[in-house]
Amino acid sequence: MKNENERAPSILSRRGFVGGLALAAGAGVMAPSLFKGTAFAQAQRPNSVIRGVQIGVITYSFRSMPDQSAQALLRYCLESGVSAIELMGDPAELFAGLPPNPNADRLRRVRIRDAMTNAPPLTAAEQKEKADVMAAQADYQKKAAVWRATAPISRFVELRKLFNDAGVTIYGFKPSAFEVSSTDAEIDYGMRAAKALGASHVTVELPADTSHAARLGAAALQHGVQVGYHQHLQATPTLWDAALAASKGNGINLDLGHFTAAGDYDGVAFMRTHADRITSMHLKDRRTRANGQANLPWGSGDTPVVAALQLMRDRNHRFPATIELEYDIPRGSDAVREVARCLEFCRKALG
Repeated sequence: MKNENERAPSILSRRGFVGGLALAAGAGVMAPSLFKGTAFAQAQRPNSVIRGVQIGVITYSFRSMPDQSAQALLRYCLESGVSAIELMGDPAELFAGLPPNPNADRLRRVRIRDAMTNAPPLTAAEQKEKADVMAAQADYQKKAAVWRATAPISRFVELRKLFNDAGVTIYGFKPSAFEVSSTDAEIDYGMRAAKALGASHVTVELPADTSHAARLGAAALQHGVQVGYHQHLQATPTLWDAALAASKGNGINLDLGHFTAAGDYDGVAFMRTHADRITSMHLKDRRTRANGQANLPWGSGDTPVVAALQLMRDRNHRFPATIELEYDIPRGSDAVREVARCLEFCRKALG
């Protein structure tokens, strides 16, 4: 989720992606038996554990693919060779029965417009459309909160089995249930769903309110999971200190690319210091602030992706490294192919 001072170079911001995922609701409850006898079911089980380092992928990496159902996301993992995933909330919740968002298509258009760089100011009509869309979205979120209060956790167990049977583990879960405004019932639901999916941690944007981090950390401890707090360009080496001190249930979902772009900080040194509190790490290759902060194909930017992976290998770190595809997809390629290229980059780095 981009903060208001950061614009996504790719098709759609992660925040927009979360809203747009509900478009795939029609495919959200496909039974595992439908895969039997298909090439999908017969695909070779992937293995993206390389020299002891688990390479995974976040759902967001596949945001440009046409089908955003949980089943399609599993297929994309298999096709790209990735055996672990950080699953964002919408596909899992739609699979579990969350009513589809009737506002999703309009919301997606608004989010795409918000993510555009050098876009002209909104016209009066566009401002009114955006206000209407966001009001409708707020209403939908209230209805979603009601659903979450009694959501069938058994459906998350079924989804975990679907992924696990194909050779893909779910190590992280990121539902829209951990905001400051979220009810205790929503937070409890998010933690129980993560546990049912087999996730070791939930991921959430780092809140400015430390009391909310304490609230989430306490809930995580109660359910035997952790909270991994994600950051963008607000990153500093001390950014997580208050949240980590607030609860032993709190950890760091380090985005190495954003960390580099924020201020040319030494991400590898940060990893050495905080490895015991890192729940997972997002990988992308960004330029430093001095060099323009752009997201680039891996190996073209300033982020120490190779050094970070090799540190994980050499120090036997067991937190996952998550491919987050944010550079522009080349003409003639797609997200699945580019994730596979990122995975191959990791193989060479760890070889």
